[in-house]
Amino acid sequence: MSAVPNFYLLDECGLNMQAIFNLAELPEEIRIAVEDQVQDYSDYTQLILIAHGGRCMWKAVQASEFRGVADPIDSFSVNRVKRWAAEEMPEVCSEIIYPAPNRIVPLQALGGLAGWHHDSPFRIGINWKWGSWFAYRVAVLVDTDFDPTERMDDPSPCDSCIEKPCLTVCPACLPDCGEISMGCCINYRLSDGSACKTQCLARSACPVAPEHRYSNEQIDYHYGRSMRTIEAWQKNR
Repeated sequence: MSAVPNFYLLDECGLNMQAIFNLAELPEEIRIAVEDQVQDYSDYTQLILIAHGGRCMWKAVQASEFRGVADPIDSFSVNRVKRWAAEEMPEVCSEIIYPAPNRIVPLQALGGLAGWHHDSPFRIGINWKWGSWFAYRVAVLVDTDFDPTERMDDPSPCDSCIEKPCLTVCPACLPDCGEISMGCCINYRLSDGSACKTQCLARSACPVAPEHRYSNEQIDYHYGRSMRTIEAWQKNR
């Protein structure tokens, strides 16, 4: 087996962020969380985390057979990863643990290990390359011996951001402490006339990597889904 897999098929469809981890080298808390998601953890040696950065994946989804289905992004991502695995490592035992029903994978913690994820004031992961315009799409366990991916060591772009326009424009920012409260965010999004029902003003104001900002159509899709989740939570609590 080669030292690293060929990720061309994933890059081509916008699943352009990949990180390989040795399961035995994961921090204990993350390792246990991943182990809990499968029946026989010993079948696997590595985890491949796959994400998308920028606009390419959304364009690929809209041009695919999954446009218009109930959950187009998850359906597209799983399908393309399975195609890639079948072509690049057909003899390898693999299992997708995210997205998958009733499985909870520590995606942000894994993203932190990859160097993709730094906390931002607006509660979304951020890095220098993609800004906040990236998201985790698939986590797959594999029985491979690829070289693990080297961690991106760039510091958080928020550390050197002086003006912090995300806090200035956010209606849910708490002025006394300069933070965006998740509770205030949810309450504001639920309020009549909210400007954040299908967008995040703070995220859009962030000056990091604006060239990778999602299209308005994609932003409407993601925030429309999250708004429906919040409304259902409010109704049932």
